[in-house]
Amino acid sequence: MRLPPSPPFLKKQNGKAMDKILNKLRDIELRYRELEGLLSDPQVVSKQGLYQKYAKEHADLTELVDAIRSYEKVKTSLAQNQELLAESDEELKALAKEEMPQLQEQLAALEEKIKVLLLPKDPNDDKNVFLEIRAGTGGDEAGLFAGDLFRMYARYAESQGWKVEIVSSSPAGGMGGFKEIIAQIEGRGAYSRLKYESGTHRVQRVPVTEAQGRIHTSAVTVAIMPEAEDVEVTIDPNDLRIDVYRSTGHGGQSVNTTDSAVRITHIPTGLVVTCQDEKSQLKNKAKALKVLRSRLLDAMVQKQNAEQAQARKSQVGSGDRSERIRTYNFPQGRVTDHRINLTRYDLDSFINGNIGAMIDALASHHWTEMLGKQGR
Repeated sequence: MRLPPSPPFLKKQNGKAMDKILNKLRDIELRYRELEGLLSDPQVVSKQGLYQKYAKEHADLTELVDAIRSYEKVKTSLAQNQELLAESDEELKALAKEEMPQLQEQLAALEEKIKVLLLPKDPNDDKNVFLEIRAGTGGDEAGLFAGDLFRMYARYAESQGWKVEIVSSSPAGGMGGFKEIIAQIEGRGAYSRLKYESGTHRVQRVPVTEAQGRIHTSAVTVAIMPEAEDVEVTIDPNDLRIDVYRSTGHGGQSVNTTDSAVRITHIPTGLVVTCQDEKSQLKNKAKALKVLRSRLLDAMVQKQNAEQAQARKSQVGSGDRSERIRTYNFPQGRVTDHRINLTRYDLDSFINGNIGAMIDALASHHWTEMLGKQGR
């Protein structure tokens, strides 16, 4: 079995670091080929659970293996062009010389891609998420902005082909805002894209109720939590207090004649989750337990992030709920992310769900930071 030759950029690494990366690439290539064999094995194919496990592992490695193989192809082309430069045929030499800059650029880009793909992956990246938005300072205006942010994320999720389902909501006033809204967003990679959104979002604009046209500043907090699996967070039923009550809609009007709404209190932590969007008490209880499990997992993640942040002083992706991460200034049509000092002047488009470029910038900053730490 031919193993991929050592990419030149590995030679820039020192001693043990180079050996470690080289061994990792070899192990990845061996495992990838082993998985290809397993996925064509009739005995594996007949066992659905095992086949799915191997298929996922194969899919997870495909991008890295493809990048390594592409790197080798470009490297070979570059070497061939170098040889052509020594030929006597002037036309061939000119063609080779013309291609060199493009090939060198491709090689550098693939090198960076391989470095990023070799970084440890966040185990939560492929998970669904729970999105929690709460109005903070600013009264009705904060509630209205909470509604704006929810619609922004819902439209972005729609553009990604993800499913959005409201778990619970608490309306604010009669203008379409929310004191709090919780939604589940289902889709591959949802957490990997939205995890940078946790924190305090500040809005500066003239409220519709402001007669004198003065700009007000309000705040809303956003929490992005990966959906927890049963094996990750075990909840002792004895630690729960479950209350049921009658669901109510806008204006306090009864929307249900049975006690279908559910409030679950996790006694050790004091966390409280309510759900009343379903007509079935069992469905509301199941939803509330999902949210509670994810909040408990999120609390564990936040604790780990806080411990890491003390050591690395990293802002992007820290998920600190008290941290002001972004300002939306409507009079100036700008949105500024304070963690990476990036300002965009496309607020109307941004608030309508076109947030991908900002997320890309945050992800790029995060990976650059990690690469810098890996190189030290």
